[in-house]
Amino acid sequence: MGLLRSLVMMLLLIWFLWLPGHRAQLPNSEHELDALLQNYAYKALVRPKTGLPYDGDVPPDLIGIKVAALRLRSGSLRRKGVPMYKEFEIPVGVIERPYVERLVLVYQNLGNWSERYYSLAGYTHLAPVLGLLAYNASNLSATNLPVLDIRASGDPLTIKFSDVKSVPDGFVAMCVWFDLQGNPNFSNVASGNECSTIQQGHFAIVVNSTAFPPPSREHGKKNKSKVWIIVGSVLGGLLLLVLLLFLVLWVHKLKERKKMQQMERAADVGEALQMTSVGETKAPAAMVTRTQPTLENEYVP
Repeated sequence: MGLLRSLVMMLLLIWFLWLPGHRAQLPNSEHELDALLQNYAYKALVRPKTGLPYDGDVPPDLIGIKVAALRLRSGSLRRKGVPMYKEFEIPVGVIERPYVERLVLVYQNLGNWSERYYSLAGYTHLAPVLGLLAYNASNLSATNLPVLDIRASGDPLTIKFSDVKSVPDGFVAMCVWFDLQGNPNFSNVASGNECSTIQQGHFAIVVNSTAFPPPSREHGKKNKSKVWIIVGSVLGGLLLLVLLLFLVLWVHKLKERKKMQQMERAADVGEALQMTSVGETKAPAAMVTRTQPTLENEYVP
């Protein structure tokens, strides 16, 4: 019975592990996501030095997204630019509106969350969505800050994507820029992995999705069906093991019952034995007949 109890506990454990766990509420839109990432990027600015980027941490439910914060003086940004901030090259002549003395450039790499928040009908992402947004740096503990409007007055900003999938033969990759309202704007890719812009926002490299076989949705369904097949197989195997255990116990009890019946029948047919006490237990004992002693002189003639 101890083995049976262990199997039952294992079944219950597997059941609870497969129950959908409680998850925190995810941002419902790209605007909510920007506000959340601004908060986590600002948390990385603990006694920050001007001009140095600081990587932030995101909540576990958004694992795969990367954020960073770079605090700058407005005058320094306009006069010097930023040679390289992650994948962004910021030239001289970038100005912000409304004017602030200090600003923070929040960097985003949405990774595997790119198509969830910036999906394009008819297109597939070849590179993760990268974001660059400017905020006021007067209060580094502030949340839900409005986005500043930054623009390049001279050369454009350059985005050099470091993780780009290969373009299928016969298709052309395109740069896409999502403005602050989420509207896409397309342009040509330079040098295979570079895009340019004069404004902030979110950027990616995409290709017409007809370049890929449409089974993306079917593939997802197949993956889900495979998962359920595996889960069903595991649970079915454990259930079969429990049933086999019950069968073994039942056969064992049946054999014991037949053995007892055979012993009872043998006792009914055979001669009853006299019971005797040995200590505190009783045991069958045979009758003992001793040969009577014969006197020696009885054989004398």
